[in-house]
Amino acid sequence: MDSVTRYKEIIKETLQKFLERYQPQPERSDIDTLLTADDERGVYLILRTGWQAKERVQRILIYIRLINNRVYVEEDWTDFDVVGRLLDAGIPQEDVVLAFHHPSLRPFTEFALA
Repeated sequence: MDSVTRYKEIIKETLQKFLERYQPQPERSDIDTLLTADDERGVYLILRTGWQAKERVQRILIYIRLINNRVYVEEDWTDFDVVGRLLDAGIPQEDVVLAFHHPSLRPFTEFALA
């Protein structure tokens, strides 16, 4: 199995674990937490959508893309430590880009620049 195929599987398994752990409470049943996976384009999202009282809820919680054989973590608004879990699952640190950091700050991390 090539690395991109393996990365896709690791990302989806990791995001599925997030869903299993963070399903909304029954009293918030009108809010869905969804996993969206587009293997063809290499785009993976966990999003929350629905209604809380009279307010619309629409939030991206985790957003990951595969670009040029690297895993770009675009957003992670959770305490799930998605980067740590991707590393633990076998994605090498040099193939992970912390895309939520400005490119000028990425050299100060121990991860890929782009």
